Amino acid sequence: MKHVSLLIPKGHISVVNVAGTHQMLSWVNERYAEMGRDPLFDIHLVGLDEEADSKGGRFATKPEISIELLHSTDLIIIPAIHEDFEVALQRNVAFMPWLVQRYQEGAEIVSLCISSFFLAATGLLDGKPCSTHWQFASIFKEQFPKAILTDERIVTEADGIYTSGGAYAFTNLVIYLIEKYAGREIAVMAAKGFMIDIDRSSQSPFMVFSGQKNHKDTLVLKAQEHLEQHYREKISVADLCKDMALSRRTFERRFKNATSNTVLEYLQRVKVEAAKKELEKGRKTVHEVMYAVGYNDPKAFREVFRKVTAMSPKDYQQKYNSH
Repeated sequence: MKHVSLLIPKGHISVVNVAGTHQMLSWVNERYAEMGRDPLFDIHLVGLDEEADSKGGRFATKPEISIELLHSTDLIIIPAIHEDFEVALQRNVAFMPWLVQRYQEGAEIVSLCISSFFLAATGLLDGKPCSTHWQFASIFKEQFPKAILTDERIVTEADGIYTSGGAYAFTNLVIYLIEKYAGREIAVMAAKGFMIDIDRSSQSPFMVFSGQKNHKDTLVLKAQEHLEQHYREKISVADLCKDMALSRRTFERRFKNATSNTVLEYLQRVKVEAAKKELEKGRKTVHEVMYAVGYNDPKAFREVFRKVTAMSPKDYQQKYNSH
């Protein structure tokens, strides 16, 4: 039996993460009972103290046991904390040495959605691939440059640490854990029962690109605005450098440092975001959309679109068009 510590941090936490994870793991125990087997998961709600409720959101959730009384566990699951990161960190800082110690003793740790910020603050994500909600990817990269953020991934695993992408993507990570501990057959049953796409691996189709502008490089901001206003036209990096009065090497270095993208990557993402919006309207063909965002080569357009969204333009239009 695996001892599962489902953390209840102080503040506004995702009750959906807590209740959903508890329900899915309990479902596995029920299937095991039907097969005449002992439960697989021993699940406990764990807090800084037993009296503290998490009341920052619409519902209160009360821990069953405090970390002071829990000195051994196999799996720790951290739900998303939906409030200012610094405030959440101050309220829950006592969890951090406990997490590090349990991990050093062999416990595995699971971060759901934006709880990756809290886990990264412990240093346990340094040098490891991880994911978070795509909306907060640029902020995460800025705050935790030692972590290897793979913001397009729904699930990551590295050295006993697991992370998930945004919001209800946590269900994919729980299915992943069920498959690891209970096997593929039970995982498929769980996926069908909870109606979860068991092999969904990318959150790229759900991303909305709004530009990485959480920086203070005014020249780069100016270049970003130019790219976003003139993406339909043929844009020369050399001309941009001339306008900025910078050498190409200096300009591209500053642009990459500020946005985490090369100039070409940024322009591609701007074009693809514009294409997505047109495809969602459903009023134009894929070729018409391609020309509207400044591409002339169908193959190149498909390749760039698939690289950014993990889907072809045609598949994206069929899945998301509003008509």
